Amino acid sequence: MGVLILAATPLGNPADASTRLREALATADVVAAEDTRRVRRLAADLGVRIGGKVVSHYDAVEDQRSAALAGYVAEGLTVLVVSDAGMPLVSDPGLAAVRRCIEAGLPVTCFPGPSALTTALALSGLPVDRFCFEGFLPRKPGPRRSRLQSLAAEERTMVFFESPRRLADTLADMAQAWDPERRVAVCRELTKPYEEVLRGTVGELSQQVADILGEITLVVAGADRSAPDLEELVEQVADLVERGMRRSEAVAQVAAESGVSRRELYALAVDR
Repeated sequence: MGVLILAATPLGNPADASTRLREALATADVVAAEDTRRVRRLAADLGVRIGGKVVSHYDAVEDQRSAALAGYVAEGLTVLVVSDAGMPLVSDPGLAAVRRCIEAGLPVTCFPGPSALTTALALSGLPVDRFCFEGFLPRKPGPRRSRLQSLAAEERTMVFFESPRRLADTLADMAQAWDPERRVAVCRELTKPYEEVLRGTVGELSQQVADILGEITLVVAGADRSAPDLEELVEQVADLVERGMRRSEAVAQVAAESGVSRRELYALAVDR
């Protein structure tokens, strides 16, 4: 019986490639790659000759390719799925093929390896006992700010991928939606010769990254676990109401940002 293999590829340093990845590149019947040119370049850097068929497997074709990949596995072939860097499926293609194989009762396995997510966490200097991965934030300012607003009370350390072109705006939006003093690590070009980690607050770094280039991973501290000052929150509600916002909307916004009960905050605001 065939098998679908998900294999992590180096983030930037070919020396990080695992022995299992090298062997799979040489022996798999089909290699499904996010970028066929990059996987061939990786194989050349590793001194490996790809022995099987190489097919493209990027976001726009993932769904239509998944049936064919599962079909190859059903025929008894070994199919290797790789992304440009790191682990497939983590903000990269692969989920559709995995689901099709699972639904068909076909084997799926994984060759672990480099990950920007865990590498950035390790370098961040922030707590990593509990964390969540949010992938890429929305590109447009409005949806991005709404997403950040919904994460205002998240206590776990958060990890994001971001484009260098949007990095300064994203950090500025974090400062506005949360707190300018929220700690953050901006991890750039991980494992590559020009690897860099900028540590500071979202407010500070939003002013320092306008010209930054390269692959970016953000690690941001979670919300302060200390209990919020309810009286201060009631004052925030009153301030929003004075600016013209309906009380119910003001309570909903402040409750979402602080993580307190909307019902409790509304009762306090009414009694004020």
